[in-house]
Amino acid sequence: MTPQLFVWASVLLLFLGIAALIMEIFILPGFGIAGIAGIVFLVWGIMLLAVDFTQATMALAWALAATVAFIFLALKLFKRLDIWQRLTLRTKQQNEAGYVAPQSELSMHIGKTGVALTTLRPSGVADIFGQRIDVITEGEFIPAGTAIEVTRVVGVRIVVRAITKL
Repeated sequence: MTPQLFVWASVLLLFLGIAALIMEIFILPGFGIAGIAGIVFLVWGIMLLAVDFTQATMALAWALAATVAFIFLALKLFKRLDIWQRLTLRTKQQNEAGYVAPQSELSMHIGKTGVALTTLRPSGVADIFGQRIDVITEGEFIPAGTAIEVTRVVGVRIVVRAITKL
């Protein structure tokens, strides 16, 4: 390979590494293949740009030290400028402000009957005393139009069962 080809290959690897990291940050959730590939491409591109292995290792060591120092100083600056407090929500969901936890409202439905508006497989919509409510069964499938009864409330889920006629 010619020296000019090494330069272009290393520049291409650097761009691919940056693109993979940007894709990992903004498009793909978590830290996965794109993030690891981005780091590998960046390190490989830096190694190809260097004159020898020692120079590449020193450049990577300086870059790592500068990154650690930058993060340390940024955290100190964030703490001093109170940036974390500006980024967090300070309000609370209080009853006086109109917030009502849903569980107290849902527990009043226990024992009431209604009709399944959609097929419950196992979740769907039911009409309970004129209210359209999202419900879930105990595991069985209930066709639409079947009479149902609310058996219990688990968190924010209303659990129902089909009423069998005796």
